[in-house]
Amino acid sequence: MLNIVLFGPPGAGKGTQSQFLVERFGLVHLSTGDIFRRNIKEGTQLGQLAQKYMNEGKLVPDEVTINMLKAELEKISEPKGFIFDGFPRTEAQAQALENLLEAMNTAISAMIALEVPEDELKKRLADRAKTSGRADDADPAVIQKRIDVYNAETLPVKHYYEKIGKYRGINGVGTIEEVTKRLVEVINTLQ
Repeated sequence: MLNIVLFGPPGAGKGTQSQFLVERFGLVHLSTGDIFRRNIKEGTQLGQLAQKYMNEGKLVPDEVTINMLKAELEKISEPKGFIFDGFPRTEAQAQALENLLEAMNTAISAMIALEVPEDELKKRLADRAKTSGRADDADPAVIQKRIDVYNAETLPVKHYYEKIGKYRGINGVGTIEEVTKRLVEVINTLQ
């Protein structure tokens, strides 16, 4: 089974590239943000618990996130593999994901990071604000804060995957097609 953590800062192109990889390799795209929103909207027990933490201004505990992810994984019969988008965000989450997949007799094949310089990220996010109407992408201060949070809190997950020999970084600059080609080349080495 092919299981990929698609990694990169805001504006790196993870969402765009995920769509191509799902189609090309028949993978299931799992976005923890989407899973949270759906569980909260549907009022599931885990969604209510997550909403409680969020209402208190607290981070949703890893255990709740992992349980939501586990419930999603269990819904899918005979998958070819998964693309994890937006998760893991910490080393503890990476270890919890490894444990969850191990219990399912599979593992992460690789973390593939879209490496994009900060000035390019800012340009992409500003351009996305014009075309998608995402207000959070229009304010340079908000963009910088999102990049800073990524660098401080999420980037360390890269080191976890480097330590276990599963990190693959690719140049995320170029046309969508060029970046897709680089991703496919890396994925083909994993199969």
